[in-house]
Amino acid sequence: MITPKHRSFLKWAGGKKKLVSDIHHLLPKRQRTRLIEPFVGGGSVFLNLDFDEYLLMDTNADLINLFSIIKTDCADFIDHARRYFTPAHNTPETYYALRQEFNDSSVPMERASLFLYLNRHGYNGLCRYNKSGGYNVPFGRYKKPYFPEDEILFFAQKAKRATFIQGDFAEAFAHANSTDMIYCDPPYAPVKQISNFTAYAGNQFGPGEQKRLVQVTEHVVNQGTVVLISNHDVPFTREIYQTADKIHKLSVHRSISRKGQERVKVGELMALYKKKRSI
Repeated sequence: MITPKHRSFLKWAGGKKKLVSDIHHLLPKRQRTRLIEPFVGGGSVFLNLDFDEYLLMDTNADLINLFSIIKTDCADFIDHARRYFTPAHNTPETYYALRQEFNDSSVPMERASLFLYLNRHGYNGLCRYNKSGGYNVPFGRYKKPYFPEDEILFFAQKAKRATFIQGDFAEAFAHANSTDMIYCDPPYAPVKQISNFTAYAGNQFGPGEQKRLVQVTEHVVNQGTVVLISNHDVPFTREIYQTADKIHKLSVHRSISRKGQERVKVGELMALYKKKRSI
């Protein structure tokens, strides 16, 4: 088993740091040289698993812009971003003014720096956009938001082995070969239909997208790629993952709440797909 040591520099709802040991345990024994993550999110899996190379993708253009800038221009990014982490910037009025600046900006460094500011000062690690593409997470009201310099520096060092791409998850699968391991952390299927948080990066990830993920998975498995998918353990996911070679069930604390007592354990599963051996 592996003990996760490195946390993401981002607050990220649904982050997988606590599940890294389960993910590592389910990996095949045969050496895999590259990890592909079509839904990289905050990057906790990438940061805590050791591969020769990483191909990291997400639909969120701001996230990929941020990661790419840290990889290529880390020192300047830290200088730009640090200035927003002062008491004067930790007020509702300043937050909403800077949120508007972010939505109006097209400058990569400015958007990256403000994205980190909004992430650390906004409500509980949410990343949410309106239908027009505007970032609309409310102010989080934290006493002293943390500037994650050490975590950024570690990310930049490890990112030297990574390639970052913005796009649809199917594009990541198109790059896969027989020596790759793909870990998928898609927007989760809802536990209840009335509690559906599938809106991500301005897009909808509904049942059709969940099924399309399984389709591209089954395709690449035939060429020898190993795929592991995380999701809620609900009747819908158990049905669409029925062709998986192994289903690993577990329970974790999962909710969008700042109150610890409102974080309850929910069932999750990991579906492992690998090429079946010829008899």
